[in-house]
Amino acid sequence: MQQVLLTVGRNERLTSDVFRMELTGDVGAITTPGQFINLKLDGFSLRRPISVCNVGENRVTVVYRVVGGGTASMADLRPGAVLDTLTGLGNGFDTSKSGDAPLLIGGGVGTPPLLFLCRKLREEGKRVQVVLGFRSASDVLLAEEFRALGAEVHIATEDGSFGTKGFVTDVIKTLPYSYFYTCGPMPMYRALRRTVATEGQYSFEERMGCGFGACMGCSCKTLFGSKRICADGPVFEGKEILWEAQA
Repeated sequence: MQQVLLTVGRNERLTSDVFRMELTGDVGAITTPGQFINLKLDGFSLRRPISVCNVGENRVTVVYRVVGGGTASMADLRPGAVLDTLTGLGNGFDTSKSGDAPLLIGGGVGTPPLLFLCRKLREEGKRVQVVLGFRSASDVLLAEEFRALGAEVHIATEDGSFGTKGFVTDVIKTLPYSYFYTCGPMPMYRALRRTVATEGQYSFEERMGCGFGACMGCSCKTLFGSKRICADGPVFEGKEILWEAQA
């Protein structure tokens, strides 16, 4: 973990309630796809944890949905604003287990951290398939960015307005893959457990207090006891999770 000052370079709307923000500064502590940053916002006591969508030299990109006062405040930030930021948080995805043909499964705003993962897997020479699930065509995120990395992209929408009508599980039943990585809501995870053909890694979304394991405010029940999502996760292997104990 590293505490740094990052400057807003751009902050643009992607859909009606989703924004993409690029921050510049020292991001050297971000080394692994699946890690997150924690932003201090004026007027709020708790920082806002946001997963890393992509990272480059002296810049990091995050994608977030406006769901409350904190993220609404983020949406109002203009280029040049400076944010006190904790970077390099969380464990991230382990690509050594991917095999030759990994599958990435994203649900809604769980999609962004998979872009950095896709880039890393492609750099490792893997053939990557991506399945993304959204409510409707107007909610689709980052599909072209995944395609630009050379991934095969499949979209499912609940209302059938784009791609396959249904859910990500309706798409992955037809696909061969060596391993999977996923980020999305718990209902999607429960459905995946009944559908997937291999083991895989899950990135958990959770409300966090400190973001680095001090407050014990976020936890996940595993075969090895309760683990802190912010410090021991947010990524866990599916086989270690006690799924029946998850909220």
